[in-house]
Amino acid sequence: MKILYALPLAMMLSCCSSVKNKSTSSNEKLDTQLLKDVEVLASDAYQGRKTGTKGAEMARNYIIERFLKLGLKSYPQHVNYAQEFTFNGRNGSKINGTNIIGYIPGKNSNVIVVSAHYDHLGVIKDEVFNGADDNASGTAGLLKIAAYFAKHKPTNTIIFAAFDAEEMGLQGAKAFVGNPPVNINTIAIDLNMDMISHSDKGELYVCGTFKHPDLKKYVDTTRTNIKVLFGHDDPKQGHDDWTNQSDQGAFNAKNIPFLYFGVEDHKDYHKATDEYNSITPAFFSKAAEAVLDVVKRIDAQSGLQQLLKDKMIMMDNPQKSQKF
Repeated sequence: MKILYALPLAMMLSCCSSVKNKSTSSNEKLDTQLLKDVEVLASDAYQGRKTGTKGAEMARNYIIERFLKLGLKSYPQHVNYAQEFTFNGRNGSKINGTNIIGYIPGKNSNVIVVSAHYDHLGVIKDEVFNGADDNASGTAGLLKIAAYFAKHKPTNTIIFAAFDAEEMGLQGAKAFVGNPPVNINTIAIDLNMDMISHSDKGELYVCGTFKHPDLKKYVDTTRTNIKVLFGHDDPKQGHDDWTNQSDQGAFNAKNIPFLYFGVEDHKDYHKATDEYNSITPAFFSKAAEAVLDVVKRIDAQSGLQQLLKDKMIMMDNPQKSQKF
């Protein structure tokens, strides 16, 4: 059983200055900032980051602080990056959630959304469900990608969306697509990360290409340091079809193309043992780099939004596709 405690943020950050290099050899390069972000967000002080709790507020403050340091812009309608929303809980009560939305303007009007949910399950029977892999890891990956594009101006405008209340039914993502900060028709694609830090087999799955096969060309499956695999997006797979099982589902419902990056369920999934010490750091560093590589490839595509829209028209209307 874990003991709940609270530490000032500055003290906690100093505690995280020494990153654990579990199961890594001396020649494997780890991303220390990436690991630090996970260690902070998955610490007991954040109490599992359940929507509507003090722990979730602490997580938001941490993400906002990182956004500010990276120089991400905030939309005028979102004071200090916060998109607040309300939804009905399972018992009918009103629950307040908050997405953290920042962006880096591009050279054209096309928009790429890079997303990850920061909430988790909170405290259950006095145990902290830290959610290191689910989904402090995706949030850390989002911050890594934001850091890259903060230094390298993107071709397309990139929105970085840290969603709340994914564990309660993709509520944050649904609120975002229901009231986006830009014209929804300018959003070309959602690139979502959920559980990218824990794989003993070194496998990172990319789903979304079953519906949008043209997106395969942006994914490098020949990487020698990690297995990047397509799959988990065929409707015939039933529960193993992940299309609508994380925040990309809200974008899919609006017919917005997506790629989802994640690992298969592991022994610590939705358990109190999903802690920082249970992730696989070397795999995580490589997985986050692989996702960044996909974002860079997609961002380099000129006319992205129209290209993807044309591909959708061709798939939905085979006769029209013959004209292209």
